[in-house]
Amino acid sequence: MFDEIIERGVSWKDGKTLDADVIFWNTGFRHSLDHLAPLSLINDKGGIEMTGRLATQVTKDPRIHLIGYGPSASTIGANRAGGAAARELVSYLKL
Repeated sequence: MFDEIIERGVSWKDGKTLDADVIFWNTGFRHSLDHLAPLSLINDKGGIEMTGRLATQVTKDPRIHLIGYGPSASTIGANRAGGAAARELVSYLKL
């Protein structure tokens, strides 16, 4: 497990880095967003504003998709939202 998300990917305490265009962070049934605090995604209402086809994309940073959070917070919703997020990321990254 990496120790930090950096501009170009992730890094470990020993100084190793790995460039990454996409990070899929799977949290299970309970969301865990503390590691995203440095990105200042929380709005003035205390939540994270979502957008995109199935509302998985974070409005403040379109590189981030939270699948299974907010409107897609069910196993069925997360399944559909995962596919939609993957397509949106491919489009965003122009792959």
